[in-house]
Amino acid sequence: MARILIVDDDPGVRELLKNALMWEGHEVAEAPNGNLGIASYRAQGADVVITDLLMPEKEGMEMIRELQKEDPNVKVIAISGGGIKGTDYLPLAKDLGAVATFQKPFRMQEIIEAVENAL
Repeated sequence: MARILIVDDDPGVRELLKNALMWEGHEVAEAPNGNLGIASYRAQGADVVITDLLMPEKEGMEMIRELQKEDPNVKVIAISGGGIKGTDYLPLAKDLGAVATFQKPFRMQEIIEAVENAL
């Protein structure tokens, strides 16, 4: 069992990911933006962070950079549904160290496999 942190401003996406990952036996924490995601990571850690890239307050790219500074070994999976702008960010997230990237809508099995590969 691993601890997974899901950071996404869409509560429906968080719920979908949370249910699927809990079904796989993982412990799941959630945050609605990058600021709270970083706070959760600092407080409780995570084996894998799944983050949206376009969010209010602190976007996923900023969060990835900040987490990388604090923990160069952090495992991040980036997701984005931001259309053309969001699609352009996915390769940048990969360059920043994301272990996998997915355009919304994604297949849940892809996320589950990416989490398992990251572990």
